[in-house]
Amino acid sequence: MKKVHTLRFAGIIPARYASSRFPGKPLVLLGNKPMIQRVYEQATKALKVVWVATDDKLIFDTIINFGGNAIMTSPDHLSGTDRCAEAIGMIMDKTSEKIDAIINIQGDEPFIKPEQITLLMECFSDKSVEIATLVRKVEPGEDIFNANQPKVILDLKDNAIYFSRAAIPYLRDTEMSLWSKNHTYYKHIGLYAYRTETLKEITLLPRSSLEISESLEQNRWLENGYRIRTAVTNWESVGIDTPDDLERAKLFLNHFF
Repeated sequence: MKKVHTLRFAGIIPARYASSRFPGKPLVLLGNKPMIQRVYEQATKALKVVWVATDDKLIFDTIINFGGNAIMTSPDHLSGTDRCAEAIGMIMDKTSEKIDAIINIQGDEPFIKPEQITLLMECFSDKSVEIATLVRKVEPGEDIFNANQPKVILDLKDNAIYFSRAAIPYLRDTEMSLWSKNHTYYKHIGLYAYRTETLKEITLLPRSSLEISESLEQNRWLENGYRIRTAVTNWESVGIDTPDDLERAKLFLNHFF
């Protein structure tokens, strides 16, 4: 395992009650526990410091009741990144402890593996890394044209060049059905880590044209000159966006926990 230069990490799980597709999603039961508790417990297997950042009293109380850490944040944030940025300042004020880097863990992925969090932390063994995220190699024959699954292209140092909902790169003179068999494509796994100061900086940036075009906030960071280091994971965690996803997750539950 690579040594991470004695950085103090904190995991933050942004969680809001309102959701157009699945209101109250963090509190739905997955087995005998709320989903947000499942996420929290998985995160604590890799991190000593974990907090839920929410704008909802029910979610806050749920976390406190099972012995977790929670903090109330503004209801006006447009993204989990923005919520993390507010939360980390409040957490450091509350605990009087400096946090060097933050892992932003999605609150609707109860099957996240601790090893994935560790992979992100290891990226920061390189002192030049400002932001890190996970990618997964696409298997030959796998669908790369689903716009709900962003793709990413990398440079030779594993930094992200660009994120897109389209299949990139375009393989000229190759049948589209053969693209994933003739090139190594990468899907983006939406787990981020940032140095604390970097997180504060990127949330102050205005929305950019590429971010708006793709509806992918990470392109704003790239457009403004920030580098995003990637690490490859073989595991694509099971996100829960809809009630149907929840039912499928329940079938998966006994094989995971």
